[in-house]
Amino acid sequence: MRFELFIAARYLRAKRRQAVVGVITAISVAGVAAGVAALIIALAITTGMRRDLQDRLLGSTSHVELMRTAGDGIREWRPLLARLGKLPHVRADAPGLYGQVLVSRGARSGGLMIKGVLPDEERHVTDLLDMVKLGSAQALEPAPSRTPGDTAPLPPIVIGQDLATTLDANVGDTVLVTSPQGELTPLGIVPKFQRYYVAGIFHSGFYQYDSSLGFIRLEDAQHLLGEPDLISVIAFKVDDLYHADTIGREIEQAAGPGFLTTNWMEQNRELFRALRLEQIVTFIVIGLIVCVAALNILIALTMMVMEKTRDIAVLMSFGVRAEQVRRIFLLQGLLISAVGTALGLVLGYAASWAGGHYRFIRLPGDVYSIDYLPFAPRISDAVIVAAMALGVSLVATLYPSRSAARVLPAEALRYE
Repeated sequence: MRFELFIAARYLRAKRRQAVVGVITAISVAGVAAGVAALIIALAITTGMRRDLQDRLLGSTSHVELMRTAGDGIREWRPLLARLGKLPHVRADAPGLYGQVLVSRGARSGGLMIKGVLPDEERHVTDLLDMVKLGSAQALEPAPSRTPGDTAPLPPIVIGQDLATTLDANVGDTVLVTSPQGELTPLGIVPKFQRYYVAGIFHSGFYQYDSSLGFIRLEDAQHLLGEPDLISVIAFKVDDLYHADTIGREIEQAAGPGFLTTNWMEQNRELFRALRLEQIVTFIVIGLIVCVAALNILIALTMMVMEKTRDIAVLMSFGVRAEQVRRIFLLQGLLISAVGTALGLVLGYAASWAGGHYRFIRLPGDVYSIDYLPFAPRISDAVIVAAMALGVSLVATLYPSRSAARVLPAEALRYE
């Protein structure tokens, strides 16, 4: 061990005549540990929120969606679907028909965005039909042909868990769906009614979908909305989701004039921008804890220099140079910071692991879009936080180390 490091470590372990210096040193270590742990936990939460929201969004929505610019739906969609499915970066595609309806059960009702789907194709672009927790989505398969005289069964519907709670509906219950696309009668336009039985209830953990989205067969949606053989969107899954915008433009060009595309990044740009800004602000605000701990290090070293003035003078009289004295107190401050940083990293990662593994912090899904607080600690965060903590602590040691190096041995030992 180098001479300066040996003396610095020895000063930290030695019994002092002024106990307050030892108390301030312990508080400095605890302050650095608390600041580092708080930063690791905060960054793990913001990273987890971003990762979890992105995973849920990508599992619940397609990478690219193609629609008509006029908004009147896509006709002759089968040959278009077959042609676009052969594009280089397209891995899967699926037709869909969206419609806003009212769903009710008894006195309970709620708004519902229904999506008419072909289940086999839909499973290749989104994961919602695989998130059915009660019942089954198999009922959405095309209905078998009926013989003349058979009574038509109620068509199936799959709804989100939060909507099922609002309606107090379970698997097998009947709900009434009212479409604003009514029928023209002598009395005017009359809303169209259709009863469905709840075939499944899905839970994605994403409140926007669990509370207001439902799936029915494509042919049932076309009948309910009065749009025979029409779809509103073609959803695509691509091989590189981070280049969905470029691939979307290629799909748009291949589709021809009158079409436009949107992608998951465009739809959620503001959300991810807000999360990024939140991460930066969190780092700055909680980083102030480390700055406060660095002030404690400055106070502790300043008091130690005052206490060790005679020892410094003796060392310098034995031939220790001023640069070596300065390094002694620089290393002492860095040791305090290093111990606090190591403790903080251990505490921060342990708390983040426990929070991510046990999910003991629940969130209201209607406010935060997800129903638990996610944690996703990263190694890069530890490197950044440790470098910041050590850097701030090094700055705090500059003044006391310079003061120690300026001690004059003759003046310090004059009255000894």
